Amino acid sequence: MRRCSICEVSVSELDQCAEVIRKGFGTVADEFGLTVENCASHGAFIKTERLLGDKERGSLMYALIVDDMIAGFMQLEKESDGQYILGKLAVLPEYRHHGYGTVLLEYAVKKVREIGGRKILISIIESNTVLRNWYLEKGFVHVGTVKYEHLPFVVGFMELSIDAYDEKSDFLRS
Repeated sequence: MRRCSICEVSVSELDQCAEVIRKGFGTVADEFGLTVENCASHGAFIKTERLLGDKERGSLMYALIVDDMIAGFMQLEKESDGQYILGKLAVLPEYRHHGYGTVLLEYAVKKVREIGGRKILISIIESNTVLRNWYLEKGFVHVGTVKYEHLPFVVGFMELSIDAYDEKSDFLRS
């Protein structure tokens, strides 16, 4: 893994972040046959305006910087007291399999802990077993599924209890 850093995203970087999300989620859209017509809300089709709206509503956004460029992204949105939704976690395809996704996830855990959160919630394409297994390996627990009429897939829900990890956890050091 090359040297990397994580920084809060500024409004001026939202275009770049949207592009990272589109490229990162694009491989999943291709694998699962998602298109603008059958799943316009998927990250592969995200527009900068959506990120701007999320930021204006208080979502926390972070960029992973590798080689002086944005190579990854993630967003935290307060769901309820102590619960935060981790969304749009994306790494550019050419930077995958080097631990950058884990770096972003570890940062999310650290941030949620700092702001007094107790739980991180995520939703995924349930049949994306590679992603589901990755989150399970990181300590997330599968808590259910829902089939929404407007989506061409079943949504899987997972959560991670922040209290289950301390500063010395292997998860936070690996």
